[in-house]
Amino acid sequence: MISLRLPGPILFLCALALLPSLSPQNASTPSPATYFGFDRNDYPGDDALPALRKTFSFTSYWLGPPPEEKRNSWLGKHALLQAQGFGFVVLFNGRESRTLRSSAHARQKGTLDAQNAVKSAQQEGFAKGTVIFLDIEEGGRLPDPYHEYLQAWSGGLAKAGYRAGVYCSAIPVDEGQGVHITTAQDIQAHVASPGLIYWVYNDACPPAPGCAFPANPPQPAQSGFSAGTIWQYAQSPRRREFTAGCPANYAPDGNCYAPGDAERRWFLDANVATAPDPSSSH
Repeated sequence: MISLRLPGPILFLCALALLPSLSPQNASTPSPATYFGFDRNDYPGDDALPALRKTFSFTSYWLGPPPEEKRNSWLGKHALLQAQGFGFVVLFNGRESRTLRSSAHARQKGTLDAQNAVKSAQQEGFAKGTVIFLDIEEGGRLPDPYHEYLQAWSGGLAKAGYRAGVYCSAIPVDEGQGVHITTAQDIQAHVASPGLIYWVYNDACPPAPGCAFPANPPQPAQSGFSAGTIWQYAQSPRRREFTAGCPANYAPDGNCYAPGDAERRWFLDANVATAPDPSSSH
């Protein structure tokens, strides 16, 4: 056997070449942290907050009456919720597409709704820069006047110093001939608002885990819409047409409850987000 003695620097370089590559493209990128949140149309009550805070980092906060309601039970609760350590997803109820008669009418209503949302946000103590989400309950493709409505909504908020978001569906709708569309995709393709923030709902299993609160929460990008920063993955009551394949983790009454709510007092919708305070003005 021939013994080959290499100079020290060359020997070091040879050893270094045998180490695993540490280049950025080969290094694993950790997933961003995710946080649980809940939303309800009705304020759960002051006594519910300590129990809910054990699981949830943020809560919804309606600036006006929720869908099909004539009153808003959240008003005046901002300071108390903040003192309990909750972040927020601030909501304003969007109009139904059938009520928007033309593009001009849609723009008028979008501007008006933005003004009303801003006025309520200021009264409730939400600073400029806060994200206000427009609640859109319709699924699939939206008609053209609705895109005009959303554009005016977004512009109206921006003019007042607030940021626009939308709550919308990430559940694909089959339009036939191999075409599937989600409301989130449709809005993204038609509304020219680069800063628009998406809170999407998709409670179908998969990708949703059902009414579950795992130690490692799922990422909003797993919702089926990669640009979403908030994902509502469980609703109360469960929608059986979408949740038939879910694990048996909804309550017998069909609702979703927080892990600490043994008496099942506060049914809720469950969410994950990439920030503990998704509507934050910071």
